[in-house]
Amino acid sequence: MSYLDATQDLYKQAALTPDVGLCCTTNPIWQFPGLSIPKIMQEMNYGCGSTVSAQDLVNNPKILYVGVGGGMELLQFSYFSRQMGGVTGVDSVDEMLEASRKNFKIAEEENDWFKSEYVNLVKGDALNLPVEDESIDVAAQNCLFNIFKIDDLKKAVSEMYRVLKPHGRLVMSDPICEQPMSGELRNDDRLRAQCLSGSIPLKDYVKVLTDAGFGTIEIRGKRSYRVLSPNHYPTKELIHIESIEIAAIKDPMPADGPCVFTGKTAIYFGDEAYFDDKKGHVLLQNQPLAVCDKTAAALASASDEIFISESTYHYNGGGCC
Repeated sequence: MSYLDATQDLYKQAALTPDVGLCCTTNPIWQFPGLSIPKIMQEMNYGCGSTVSAQDLVNNPKILYVGVGGGMELLQFSYFSRQMGGVTGVDSVDEMLEASRKNFKIAEEENDWFKSEYVNLVKGDALNLPVEDESIDVAAQNCLFNIFKIDDLKKAVSEMYRVLKPHGRLVMSDPICEQPMSGELRNDDRLRAQCLSGSIPLKDYVKVLTDAGFGTIEIRGKRSYRVLSPNHYPTKELIHIESIEIAAIKDPMPADGPCVFTGKTAIYFGDEAYFDDKKGHVLLQNQPLAVCDKTAAALASASDEIFISESTYHYNGGGCC
């Protein structure tokens, strides 16, 4: 049985019998004004963060969500795209699709504005999405892609890139791990299916995204997620796993490489009213400007009167490349 088969079996059981401890987000967004999330959806929230951000969801976007879980984020996306088939949910597990359909009926009872027809549930595979090219404004996945081994991860990301419109956004929440893991951990199919042993370093994750063609990467959040301890797992040292929230934007790739925002800021503290590098970056006196890592390095080289902060791994937009 392959690791993908083990994943299918795990989530089939999670659909039939909700498993509250399977994954849990450390910062759940349960509700927006006028939105009620059914209890069963909360119990079946098999994610490690949130992919729902109002800044991405303007003008009734067409949304794709891969790995439907109990339907919670599909419902939240529908809040911003109240149109027939405005949200497409793709999953390879029949039982999970059926569970979401049942949960949507409960959501209709709790939300006057919601109709199940807002969500189109489709049987499909993240590695071969049943979605047309360049038809989606916002694509999302929560705690799924970390399960994939590297070749499958590259394929899943390239599929998301394919279906997105130009300047569309791939929004994700996934576990990452900066520490090396043993082969025993990496090859444990069940631990991989549980979103533990497939976690890779952030720089490797970002490289998969930029290699697929995404020109802008935003690291929107990074938080503790799990630890693998020697008394519970086949490891000789304590391994810390974190959860990231990340957006990859289908912008053209700049000639000098992608713009990756990790939460750095630049502050000019010289004697003039502002600093202008003549390359599109103007820093007002003692006013922080969010910058991508590439621009941060260039500004640091351009002047010794510019302070560059460390990466916070929290970025909310409004920055400069």
